[in-house]
Amino acid sequence: MKRHLRQSGLTLVEMTTVVAIVALLTAFAIPAVRTLFNSLGSAGNVKGMISAAMASARAVAAKEQKYVGVRFQKDLEGHQYMVFVIHEEPQNMGGLTIGFRAVEGIQPVKLPDNIGVMDLTIVTDRRTGTLNYSEIRLDDGLLSPNQDSYIDEDFELTDTTTFSIVFSPTGKMVLHNVRTRNRDGDYRPMNLNDSMDDIFNSPENIKNNNVGMFVQDDYFGNNSYPTDMGRGLGPEPSRRRFVIYDKIEFDRVNPNRRWTDYLRNLDVIYINPYTGTIVSADR
Repeated sequence: MKRHLRQSGLTLVEMTTVVAIVALLTAFAIPAVRTLFNSLGSAGNVKGMISAAMASARAVAAKEQKYVGVRFQKDLEGHQYMVFVIHEEPQNMGGLTIGFRAVEGIQPVKLPDNIGVMDLTIVTDRRTGTLNYSEIRLDDGLLSPNQDSYIDEDFELTDTTTFSIVFSPTGKMVLHNVRTRNRDGDYRPMNLNDSMDDIFNSPENIKNNNVGMFVQDDYFGNNSYPTDMGRGLGPEPSRRRFVIYDKIEFDRVNPNRRWTDYLRNLDVIYINPYTGTIVSADR
């Protein structure tokens, strides 16, 4: 008696149908995945990240009994982070009385690539050896219609996206002069023998020796338009409010119209000085 072997598998028609179904499912899934990633990088989630960072900074300030802050700063590739910084004694900061270094054991927190944070303040004069700064607040209403001219260059964008929020040993948010430096206290380190700090360092060590992430506050020049690397950085008072902006929307705007067409329409976010939490987000 002959037995007929039954072959299993998919016919060409069936295979074509399966491929078509998979293609349709993939087409529907991709927008959902994109929506998920976009939601993770939304301003609302960034507010949550910032609130958590503030709470951590307050806890470290109380534990260490020192001034501790959350510093917003970009690395040399343009990615913005939240860096935890702590005030150090002058003898450990090369005699710098307002010197802050990175908190050991706490890594910087990277913000989503499509979201940025800025304090809307431009420091126009940082004089070496003095704590007297000249500042321009874009939202003070006194510059109209000239605000756009104060944020149309790269160093100005670096300036307003680099700032700190500081808490005292009692956990209260305060205004405190800040200047970041490597943990060795070295001014403008030229090589690894000067500083091996893996957070704040010189442009040379970051680019050439791959040590450090952020340029320390020793590269700001002595006039309103500094020319050396890291320009837009330097000593300045800590802040108490900021805005969260969409980088894609920001880049679409003409650099000469950034304030008029975009930034002035953003909600200003304030920090409760006693709890460190976001208490309002309105203009």
